[in-house]
Amino acid sequence: MRALILSDVHANLEALKASLEAAAGSFDTLWNLGDLVGYGASPNQVIDIVRPISALDVRGNHDRVCCGLTSALGFNPIARAAATWTQDELTPENLNWLRSVPPGPLQPEHPGHPEIPDVTCAHGSPLNEDHYILNMRDAWAPLQQMTTAITFFGHTHIQGGFSQKEHDWHEVRPHYITRNDAESWTLPIPPGTRHLINPGSIGQPRDCDWRAAFAIYDTEASAITFHRVPYDLTAAQGRILMAGLPERLAARLREGR
Repeated sequence: MRALILSDVHANLEALKASLEAAAGSFDTLWNLGDLVGYGASPNQVIDIVRPISALDVRGNHDRVCCGLTSALGFNPIARAAATWTQDELTPENLNWLRSVPPGPLQPEHPGHPEIPDVTCAHGSPLNEDHYILNMRDAWAPLQQMTTAITFFGHTHIQGGFSQKEHDWHEVRPHYITRNDAESWTLPIPPGTRHLINPGSIGQPRDCDWRAAFAIYDTEASAITFHRVPYDLTAAQGRILMAGLPERLAARLREGR
């Protein structure tokens, strides 16, 4: 089975479309790790695309705030402005759906397959949905306490992750050549290893690479392939500016941070 793993779309319609087009025919199921909305200018369009095709959805912190489950006071002023705009923009149906999305960690299921016991999906840390896993110190406790061999997480907008086998610990970062074309990089999953894997952000990467990021997990090949895909950046920026959202949200898309 091949699972397409998306995270942190953040209402970026152009990045989402480019990613799904690039992944077409290469996956059997789709897992959404959260933050479909917030920051970007196409929250309804993004939900309308992902909702009917996703087999698993995990709530993100922006999802939670933008649908009114928790306050935006903990956000910085730019994120707060975007969350307020998003809550007003969401249709009643999409607002109610976001409120029903469960927090992680979750274990995915797939028609025709029993529950996949060695995979967990979360938005932030599997120990706390709001915690960021940015370095090996952050990864240590989750890797020790994980109940599955692989946990997919998002939240940081940084593609890569962390791995452990006995006393060996490694940070995982895909190796790419360009910053303009579509590229991929495959990570084998040897027996006896444990991994925390971030597919990266579809809609607002923060690893200094502006291209949309996602991953595909092939259970039969025991491998995870990371992908970067260019998209119509100008159109995404234009939507943000036309919606009256903070200009910084448009500028940072080009910077990839």
